[in-house]
Amino acid sequence: MLFSSELSIIENQSVTLNSDCNISLSIKREDEIHPFVSGNKYRKLYYNILKAKEEEHTTLLTFGGAYSNHIAAVAYAGKVSGFKTIGIIRGEELALETNLNPTLKFAASCGMEFKYVTRSDFRLKETENFIHDLHEAFGEFYLVPEGGTNALAVKGCEHILTPEDSEFDYICCAVGTGGTISGLINSSKPHQTILGFPALKGDFLQNNISKFVTKTNWELITHYHFGGYAKIDETLVQFINAFKRQNTIPLDPVYTGKVMFGVMDLIKQGYFPENSKILVIHTGGLQGIPGMNNILKKKKMPQIV
Repeated sequence: MLFSSELSIIENQSVTLNSDCNISLSIKREDEIHPFVSGNKYRKLYYNILKAKEEEHTTLLTFGGAYSNHIAAVAYAGKVSGFKTIGIIRGEELALETNLNPTLKFAASCGMEFKYVTRSDFRLKETENFIHDLHEAFGEFYLVPEGGTNALAVKGCEHILTPEDSEFDYICCAVGTGGTISGLINSSKPHQTILGFPALKGDFLQNNISKFVTKTNWELITHYHFGGYAKIDETLVQFINAFKRQNTIPLDPVYTGKVMFGVMDLIKQGYFPENSKILVIHTGGLQGIPGMNNILKKKKMPQIV
């Protein structure tokens, strides 16, 4: 059973540092929870799936973009949990690319039904009229927000840290919609600092996170997004490949690659005090690499290995 009675506990793995600093760095391998519903997607869906079953829903409906980890995770989780799934996809042009896009092809193979909408309409996805129209089209459903972030998702992410993780001074994670970092903040200890590395540009995340937390031991490091959501360059690709060769840990280019690049860079800059113990959360997302490699190939850039 995918969602068992207890949330998974994942081990930490040490990361090699190419410096003489007295700092230790580890990564929590949340990507190893499950091959298709990994990392924070498993955490975010855990209580939402239980709630949908409790309310006797038969359909899950959610939102996402072309290479959304969330879309892939909901499609698979819905399939094995007995739900019909519907994905509202940003970008009408993607209707012509379903069989070419690895993420959408996988979601379709899990039985997910797609509705493609314009980018302007997609921005209205949280409005009452938009949701009403979806109910008119698809009937009753359990709505899972884009990225999976809601109060139940935050509750699931509160289980990422274990009592043993109290030894760490800094907990670092990528930030997309704010759910994962909110869970980490809520479960953190007073001596810990939670650092979030947004994978996209914009200043709305501060408010999103503040809806779910009351603690103040957190900060967003906003200058490692590499130009915005799903934007990458050759420097990031080379870093991801070198990191995998040295540590045998794969990173995804949208989230974990950026946060690890940022943490390593901050270590070089002397941002962290001497003897700091740092834990980076691997939030999964590896399913998006084939799609990103298709884009890199078109741009004649190096591939992620």
